[in-house]
Parts: sequence; structure tokens; C-alpha cells
Amino acid sequence: MSPALGRRAFLGMTAGAGAALTLGAAGFSHLAGASTGRVLASTAPLPQPFTVPLPIPPTARPTRTEHGTDIYELEQREGRMTILPGLTTTVWGYDGIFPGPTLATRSGHPVKVRVHNNLTVPTVTHLHGGVTPPESDGYPTDLLLPARCAPGQSRDHTMGAHGGNTTTAYRTYDYPMAQQAATLWYHDHRMDHSAPQVWRGLAGFLLITDQEEDQLPLPRGERDIPVMLCDRSFNADGSFRYPDHAHDDFPDGVLGDVQLVNGAPWPVMEVSACRYRLRLLNGSNARRYQLRLDTEGGGHGRFVQIGSDGGLLPAPQRLDTIDIAPGERFDVLVDFADHPVGSRIHLRNLAADGPMREIMRFDVARAARDTTRIPTRLSTAYEDITPSGGVPLRTFDFRRTPTGEDRQMWTINGKPFHPDTVLARPRLGSVERWRFSSDFHHPVHVHLAQFQLTARGNRPPAAKDAGWKDTVDVRPYETVEALVRFTGYKGRYMIHCHNLEHEDMAMMANIQVT
Repeated sequence: MSPALGRRAFLGMTAGAGAALTLGAAGFSHLAGASTGRVLASTAPLPQPFTVPLPIPPTARPTRTEHGTDIYELEQREGRMTILPGLTTTVWGYDGIFPGPTLATRSGHPVKVRVHNNLTVPTVTHLHGGVTPPESDGYPTDLLLPARCAPGQSRDHTMGAHGGNTTTAYRTYDYPMAQQAATLWYHDHRMDHSAPQVWRGLAGFLLITDQEEDQLPLPRGERDIPVMLCDRSFNADGSFRYPDHAHDDFPDGVLGDVQLVNGAPWPVMEVSACRYRLRLLNGSNARRYQLRLDTEGGGHGRFVQIGSDGGLLPAPQRLDTIDIAPGERFDVLVDFADHPVGSRIHLRNLAADGPMREIMRFDVARAARDTTRIPTRLSTAYEDITPSGGVPLRTFDFRRTPTGEDRQMWTINGKPFHPDTVLARPRLGSVERWRFSSDFHHPVHVHLAQFQLTARGNRPPAAKDAGWKDTVDVRPYETVEALVRFTGYKGRYMIHCHNLEHEDMAMMANIQVT
């Protein structure tokens, strides 16, 4: 067995999956429902909701600028935070905090991020949604070893066990920022270990602005809020709880029973009676959300979506609910002037039950002057794309594949990940037609490329599928078609499921851009 597969990649068949084999496709779809995993119960007492304010991650400052390039230094290290009342949680964080510092930059303004690893485990940093050179993409075997493993060394490239580059002490990631304004995020991407390492805190925002966005009358400053949604579980001492054998006991994915927003449990945010911009990110390992704004009086608020994964939409659209899978981003406006001062508006998850149905609360605390408005036109640079000539339809089937002896694996096109296998060789500058199919909820993420959905289940895509995407939720026994555009760089990139437990269990594949 190759090193890439020797990692408990074989999955014991769960009872639900076994029943699905008997019931067939429709039966499995029914069993899957909105769930994407199994809940890991906390042993710590759960806090009361709406007792802590929503924290806003600090914005990082470049340590210097060289030849027009901003240089950032980020240190991966343990930090101690109060997440649950009266308890201390040790996080693995960029600069020792969770979420990590927000990197704020401009389109066309190159950035270098030097990451130092002062943890006890190897790491890999991936800029999710970034158009980056392959050596800075965060390929899962391009390991950054802990500094203590290589005393006195600053940068030492050797071949890793799976053919990747192993870098000791620190690694410099080049982000040219040759892309439009968008909400991106960075997170750990180490092979076999992305799920537990992101769970422990290795994630943060990167926000890109540009001249086109500057000219729009959108909320700014304290009314432009990054919102990272994720679930976690906790041990009795306040430490993060994650299963020792997730591959065996939680093959569908790990769900927490504490809802965090920017690292705080069920927080509350005081807002003025005016318009806010919320940059929504699903940073969960496996949990999906169906978001809705509910007033305590029984009414509902509305979202005005202005952007998706890859940037601004051509025009705003009003949505009553938002379905957001792991890795996806939705850039929305919420006008709290629609509610009287003193109102309380709950952000809820209709895809969950019990305490996890609540996410956070907004309290309309004061009247305020508002000079923003909802533009009728957003991105004039947005264009519908068409497939390049002579390129066949490519299909990517995400599913559990039998391996014999009543065991199964998560696979793409029937194969688990191997670093030497390439599933597609798109040409740089081309637009290809891709079809994704699935037997479960699989949020499909494509590195480097961005795409536009053209069909979902043999029907036109839903309104929530609008805009440039890099991640799409493919639901059980559904097909999704997309036009995928490859710009930026030649080299090796990836397609994978962004249910992080599935990713760690070999549901990845290589793409070689030629």
C-alpha cells in the first residue's frame, strides 16, 4: 500500500450507509437529509447563548514592504483563550489566536506571507480561493516542519514522503493578488490531518478590495464584518474535543455541539439601525447551514447578497435563506433600519435542531445616519463565460466506493487520492465544462480555478448558486454542472471534498494545468 493510502483510509461501513445499500439511492438520500456527519458531544457544560459579544479578528499589519510587496509574518503557535465561561482552551492558531489575524490587501498588490511553525506538528497553509503559483498553493504534502525539528535552519527544501516539498522552520507563500475584490480565507491543508488541525484553530480571513468596490456605496469600517461560522466540541477542562479515531468512528464527518462565530459561542452583537455588510464564511469541518434572520416578534429579515466565493455579483439579489456548505462564502447586506430600536434579530440555522439551531443574535441598540445604499449594479467586470472549443465534458463522481470485505472508501471517480495520479489536464486560459455527481453532501472545492454553475439536477442553478464560485455543495444523488475557468499559473493543483474528514480520508485528486 502506498504511503498516501496507509492512514486508516479504509472506512468501516456505518449502519446508515449499510441501510442505504439496501434501500438504494432514494433511501440513502432520505437517510442523509440535511446531516453531514455525526455529533461529538461535549463533556463540558454548554454556555448560555447571547451572553458574550461577537469578537472581530484583528487586522494584521505587514512587517515591511519590499519593492511594492507587503511582507507579513504569521506564527503558528499554541495560544490560550477563554471560549467557554470559566474554562481555558488551548488553540493552535496563527499568532496563537482563533480565528487568525485578518489579512487585508488590494487587488494587484502582491503579498508575501512568511509562516513560522512553532507547533509540534507539521502544517501546510492554503489560501482558499487564491490565484497563486503552485508552490504557494498549499499542496497537502508541502509540509512546514516544526521549528524545533530543525534548530538553526531557516529554509531547507527536501523531498517529502509523497513527492512534495518539506520546508523546515518557516515558509514564504507568494500571493500575487491578481484577482478581483473577494472574501478569501486561509487554513491548514496538511494531508490526513486538515480536519483536526483546522478544528484546533488554524484558520483566518484574507480580504481583497479593489477600485471597483471602492466606488460602491457599501458599508465600511465597523459595519463591514467578517463572520466565521463553525461548530466545535469541548472536553470538561475546556480543551477542544476531537475523536482519536475520526477515520473509523466518524467517517461521514465530525459535528460539534457548540456553535461558534468568530470563535465565540452563540454571541450577540449590538448594531445601529442601519445597513451592515456581513462576510459569511462556513469554516466548519462538516456542518452545513441554512441561514435565516428571525425577529423575536415572529417576523423575518432578508439578506441582500452582493458577492459569492470569487467576488461581487453583477447585481444584488434578495434572499430569504442562504444555504452555505463548508468552505463557501456569501457576502451579504442586512439593513437593521428595517427593525425598530430595541429589536432582537436571531441568525438561525434551519438545517439544525436544538441549541445548534441558534447561531447568534443582533440587538438593534441605537438610531444612526446611513449614507450607504444598495447599488443596482455591482461588478461591471463580471461576464458569463462559454466553454472553449474541442474540450470534452469532464465528470467527477464523489462517493463511497466498495473495496471488498464489507469496507468502503471516499473516492473521486472510484479512486482514492494518490499524489502521482492526475484526473484532469486543463489548459491554462481555457474554460472547461465539468459535471459533479455525489452520493452524499460533498462540498466540492477546486484550487486555482473559479467557476460558474450552469445546472443543478438537470435544472437551471438556484439563485443562491450565482456568481463566481470555488466551492459548491453537491447534494446526495445530485449532479451539478459548471463552466470552470483556468487563469493564473501552470502546475499541479487539486480538486477535493471540503468536508474535512472526507478530505483526510483520500477524497482528493490532482489537476495538472498545462
